[in-house]
Amino acid sequence: MANELIVNVTPTETRIARLESGQISELIVERMQDAGLLGNVYKGKIVRVLPGMQAAFAEIGLERTAFLYVSDIAPELALEEMMAGEEESPPPDRPRFENRSRRQLPQIQDLVREGQDVVVQIAREPIGTKGARLTSHISLPGRFLVYMPTVNHVGVSRRIPDEGERTRLKNLIDKLRTEVSGAAGGGFIGRTMSEGATLKDLKQDMEYLTKLWQEIDGKKNQAKSPALLHRELSVVHRAVRDLFTPDIERIVIDSKEEMARVTTFIETFLPRAGNFVQYHAGPEPIFDAYGIEVEISRALGKKVWLKSGGYIIIEETEALIAIDVNTGKFVGKRNLEDTILKTNLEAVKEISYQLRVRDLGGIIILDFIDMERPANRENVYQALKEALRSDRAKTTITKITDLGLVEMTRKRTRESLSRLLCEPCFYCEGRGYLKSRATICHEIFRELRRNFQEFYADGVTIQANPSVVEMLLEEEHPGLEDWERKTGKKTAVKAREDFHLEQYEITEGSLDKNPSE
Repeated sequence: MANELIVNVTPTETRIARLESGQISELIVERMQDAGLLGNVYKGKIVRVLPGMQAAFAEIGLERTAFLYVSDIAPELALEEMMAGEEESPPPDRPRFENRSRRQLPQIQDLVREGQDVVVQIAREPIGTKGARLTSHISLPGRFLVYMPTVNHVGVSRRIPDEGERTRLKNLIDKLRTEVSGAAGGGFIGRTMSEGATLKDLKQDMEYLTKLWQEIDGKKNQAKSPALLHRELSVVHRAVRDLFTPDIERIVIDSKEEMARVTTFIETFLPRAGNFVQYHAGPEPIFDAYGIEVEISRALGKKVWLKSGGYIIIEETEALIAIDVNTGKFVGKRNLEDTILKTNLEAVKEISYQLRVRDLGGIIILDFIDMERPANRENVYQALKEALRSDRAKTTITKITDLGLVEMTRKRTRESLSRLLCEPCFYCEGRGYLKSRATICHEIFRELRRNFQEFYADGVTIQANPSVVEMLLEEEHPGLEDWERKTGKKTAVKAREDFHLEQYEITEGSLDKNPSE
């Protein structure tokens, strides 16, 4: 099957799916009221410096103040922080930031002060209750290159495996940046897309990016903070720029207006022979026609079934994702160890797929089924490494422990799919579970015993959810009889349709003549 970009555009929402052999490899959803901020450049003002956290907060005009860590500001850490991203590993003679001792780090109070104006870029969008993360190390992505005005470095994406091609690109980029006006003071990284790019391709990209930075740099002297200096491309144009790789055979869009804009964008910035952009004119909605709606619904559930009959459970918390693998209905054919190995290997493929579709990030704990043989654990570990190789987000994984646990991280730059499309349940208040009816009944009995001395009337009335009332009058009726016998007080029970399952009220006296309504 063909690799495709499927674009669904409505007045208030845009959804983009990258399909590889008919399967979603990346899903982007953006709503008009939550337009993406990642990559935007602002002139902001430092409003608070926290030496104890080695962080600073900046006002850039968003609902919540954004924050910077010391590594987002210090010039000498700019290169290694940028190289820690997706595009390239740090040079071997430059230690990673995480390995530096705290004594070697500059102090944030020596770098910025309250009231100071700063030019910053959003490196991670606001997530949950946290504000956006900023960086003063600006990076401007083009089709083939990433321009870094604050860093004097030339590099090539580590995702290009051919060493000869990497050397060719590095030499071309290094040569061009001395020729292009204004580029000598900055650095460039050849993106994965630059593999096979010509000198003309690279030069056009470099001229466009350096001109863009000159415009941003000119605005900062005129603007009063907080101010937006540069807005990233629209979500559709970003997707075309970043996801329209040579293996993509076509882009299918259900909006004629957006199709015309994308066609113009490709002709201007991404010259490729052929008619790649097509209009979806069928009667069926585009995401239904390509089976994407079904996959989105599947990606919002906690339990995901495997073809063998096993399943995985995905639990998402504020800072950690837990994924549990179970054999489920799968009983295997030969022996237990082979059954477990097959389930774990099948789970690896599904986990890799769900991470991309749901855009899960942060710390992720994978709980595979325990394997006795070290060779089987190594087999699953290598399969996981291979499955994550095609993930555009940066990932790190540890070896499988004797208990079957894998600790991994995945770079998070925006809200996950579930946080974007869902909200906490108003009924369970986001807990994901409710107290059982029997538990509520016993809470009512304890409340009656606790407040017995305060009831002066001859009876009390219990008001509760209808399903709780039903249990009180049937399975838990002996509890009511015991209360009445010991206290000599009559008990009326009233069902309230408007009560939450866990809600009840106990009042003195009887609200109705019939004690059991």
